[in-house]
Amino acid sequence: MQAKLLIGVAVLMASAALVATASATKPGSGGSIGTAQVFVPNPVQSLGNESLTDEKDADSAVPAAAYHEVQLTNLDGSGFLHGDYATVYSATGNQAYSPTNTFDYTRHQDEFEQVMAYYWITQAQKYIQSLGFDGVTRRAIDDQPQKVRIDQLGYDNSFENDHPILEIRYGKGGVDDAEDAEVILHEYGHAIHSSQNFSFASEEAGAISEGFGDYWAVTVSDVVSQRLGVPEREPLPCVADWDSTSYTSTTPHCLRRLDGNKHYPQDLDGEVHDDGEIWSRALWDIRQALGHVKADTVILQSTFDFPGTTMADLANRTVAAAQALYGNSAAHAVRQAFEDRGIL
Repeated sequence: MQAKLLIGVAVLMASAALVATASATKPGSGGSIGTAQVFVPNPVQSLGNESLTDEKDADSAVPAAAYHEVQLTNLDGSGFLHGDYATVYSATGNQAYSPTNTFDYTRHQDEFEQVMAYYWITQAQKYIQSLGFDGVTRRAIDDQPQKVRIDQLGYDNSFENDHPILEIRYGKGGVDDAEDAEVILHEYGHAIHSSQNFSFASEEAGAISEGFGDYWAVTVSDVVSQRLGVPEREPLPCVADWDSTSYTSTTPHCLRRLDGNKHYPQDLDGEVHDDGEIWSRALWDIRQALGHVKADTVILQSTFDFPGTTMADLANRTVAAAQALYGNSAAHAVRQAFEDRGIL
């Protein structure tokens, strides 16, 4: 089966009628902290079980051990999944609501994907701010209640668009996209770029954003998994292990990988997801050389105001960011990663 393409960049669609976000008769929780159960980052990865399949959203398809109780933060006290960094403002079925901020659902319930999106986008933004992108130390990145729509595409895909508003839509079909944290994070990667005034003016810019989205999915899911003490089984560079069980027949199930051997420019084929694998491999090598904190700080810093030119242009900007932030040794490691891919 042909691999799903996560679209993700500047897609314009007709605006759909919004589901009401609250009922005037429902009391708020009054608190910013709650609890929920989620996948960390998905059942295939956390359980190391490549044989899992969707089975039409059946709870019985996924062992109870795949669910992890986590703390939800930054809620607005309304009792809905609205907060500082994410807000579920439209969804199929009932919107998740709790007057006690307790959001324990299982995967057959529409609310489960809402919780997943809220939790993982919030975690991604908190990670960004921990790297200094807080509007004080460095420029903020998408520091807003990121709007998300859940399960409102009738086909198996997800995308981010920034017109008329910056929002992310997660689709359904096979494994519902928002059941896999790495799909959630991939699309949030595009929202990061949109918020940074990153231009999608060329095919190479689109490929860069797709490659970054894949990289971002893996680096954040790994950071959060380690913090929660949830082991991520190999292969770590495999993207969206759970979602991809619906459209791949070989194991390990991967939408794409970060550790391929594509080389610039001979392996360019004009398809942004394919070409993005060149960029994501360079980012992965930077992470391996510098560790996730330095690597992710450099990578995020370099993409502010990118004019949408070429991979070589952004690679040079990334080297310059590494030099400014961490000195000669880091800059050399970053340059080597891009030279190994033929980008520099």
